Amino acid sequence: MARSNGGIIGKRNLTSFGGNHEHKFTSPGTFSPCGPSSGTRLLDVVIVGGGAGGGNTKGAPANNSGGGGAAGGVLFLNSFPYSPSQGNKSVTIGAGGAGKGSLTQSANMSGCGGSGTVGNNSVWGCYTAIGGGTGGGGGISSGTDGGAGGSGGGGQGNISSGQQGDGGASNQPDGGFSNSIRGNAGGPGGSGGCNRAGGGGGGATAVGGTGASSGGVGGAGLALGDVFPVSAPFGDSNVVGGGGAGGSYLPGTNPTGSKSAGGAGGGGDGAFSTGGIPGAPTPVVNSSTACNAQVNTGGGGGGGAQQGSPPAANSGVNGTGSGAGGSGIVLVKELTKASGVWSMQSQMAAKQQGTWPVKLITYSLDYLVVAGGGGGGTSNCGCGGGGAGGYRASGYGPSPLRGSSLPFSNVEAGNSHTVTVGAGGSTDSNGTNSVFESITSTGGGAGADVGGDANPGGSGGGRSFNTPGSGGCGNAPPTSPPQGNNGGAGANAGSGTESGGGGGGATASGGNAAPPGNGGAGGAGAPNTILGPDTSYAGGGGGGTSGSGESGVGGAGGGGAGGVLGGPGGSHPRASAAGTVNTGGGGGGSYGPGAPNNGMPGGPGIVILRGPSTVTFTANPGPSATISTHPGGNKLAKFTSSGTLTVS
Repeated sequence: MARSNGGIIGKRNLTSFGGNHEHKFTSPGTFSPCGPSSGTRLLDVVIVGGGAGGGNTKGAPANNSGGGGAAGGVLFLNSFPYSPSQGNKSVTIGAGGAGKGSLTQSANMSGCGGSGTVGNNSVWGCYTAIGGGTGGGGGISSGTDGGAGGSGGGGQGNISSGQQGDGGASNQPDGGFSNSIRGNAGGPGGSGGCNRAGGGGGGATAVGGTGASSGGVGGAGLALGDVFPVSAPFGDSNVVGGGGAGGSYLPGTNPTGSKSAGGAGGGGDGAFSTGGIPGAPTPVVNSSTACNAQVNTGGGGGGGAQQGSPPAANSGVNGTGSGAGGSGIVLVKELTKASGVWSMQSQMAAKQQGTWPVKLITYSLDYLVVAGGGGGGTSNCGCGGGGAGGYRASGYGPSPLRGSSLPFSNVEAGNSHTVTVGAGGSTDSNGTNSVFESITSTGGGAGADVGGDANPGGSGGGRSFNTPGSGGCGNAPPTSPPQGNNGGAGANAGSGTESGGGGGGATASGGNAAPPGNGGAGGAGAPNTILGPDTSYAGGGGGGTSGSGESGVGGAGGGGAGGVLGGPGGSHPRASAAGTVNTGGGGGGSYGPGAPNNGMPGGPGIVILRGPSTVTFTANPGPSATISTHPGGNKLAKFTSSGTLTVS
């Protein structure tokens, strides 16, 4: 008989094309798959119930300690089979249970004892994670047991030997999935004069600790990386379901101590309280409050420690109430999975529909993005130099200007990134922006011509000789770290001394013109070793002068020098210079009216990208970039014109 799997003999498995999309629910909502072409057929699901509140005690005549609240149950549905016919899944997030009493010590009196409140259930579709069981509290002659729940609550400690409360049981159902339950019992409380601390609440992967002289620690939670890796951190370092610690009460002569720790996964610390020194001139009470569990972890609240009736001098301190449990969470991942033996027909259909699983990669890119430099001012003598293009880099340059590298997590191999390299500005014009992903460097501001204002930009242009005030503003629009600096001011000490200010650079403002007849220097650029050699970028253009002094030199990093006429009669004219190509340097300002005395254009920008040795770079069109490998193994892409970078 013909087989439906296309002739392959073996187990037939589901394929899934979900793209590993993640859904995180911290409040009620609806799950709807968003995998490519609705090809999602397998899901990983983590459901965490709300944690319970810790217990507290009534105080005198038996100053006991409350048990820690339990973590909400954790249900892990591994490779859950999903089909479009199932439709969307409703999501309910369980609230954490309240503690007992107040975390403000002076507000707790003998009537504040009792067990905490259970956590509420979290639900995905028809699968439920049970809320945590309460921490025991309130008993006088005998301790109260911890409550049952997704994990069990810690038992109450008691002054009478053998009268402690037991820890509660875990009653989380498995939902029909083997190895899906993560829940544990709470620890028992202690008993006896100096061993009356409460038990710790159970956690997702460990039972709660037993109370003794100190409260039992909360049971440890589940590290999601072990079963459900997530791309973005949340909660308690990606750990859920930590139990709350038991409270600690020690009688008598003010012994020292500290609160017990809640379990990793959001569990609250237990309270610590002592009875002071009755009859002493200044009785002292050593106490510290219980802690609430962390929200959206399903952690249990810490147990309380009630003092009851302290000496009169300590009437403002009456132990502490217990902590509240943390709310739950639901996480869903649409899996991409195609291992094992598969139906040939279904895989051919998947290829034709474009839903066959793709390779996913994770990497970070360092960048250097420099915009086009601004053009130098023209139209007459003594015009301002152009500002450098904005400079933005993630590393390899001056530390104050280093931004963060760009992370790309679980993206398809062969994904493309658009790269825009800004052109240098013509005379009297700003440079244009360079862009890579979220990083935009702004074109440099043009130097001012006679009577005009210098333009703002990545770095600002320099002022002309007859326009009062400072140069154009740099770092416009503002970025952090800043992408540039202001341009310099012009000067005029009489006929034949007209001089323009220098354009701003990446690491320094443009220089002011100096009478008589010296143009302002362009601001210095920034050195950077992203390619290996130490190369400077984004220097400002120098200001021009009609005087017999010197024109402004261009800033290190490709800034063009300003022109110099040489005073009345022009005895030694020198033309201004353009910004250097692919440095983003500003153009030099003009030294006289008309060609060849005009200001010069700014230099085009550049974009350089550096990635790990594990990826491959290709560029399109090919001439737009040079692809190479650093001696250390990192991949390099140097774009001198706009194009596309493909990473695989």
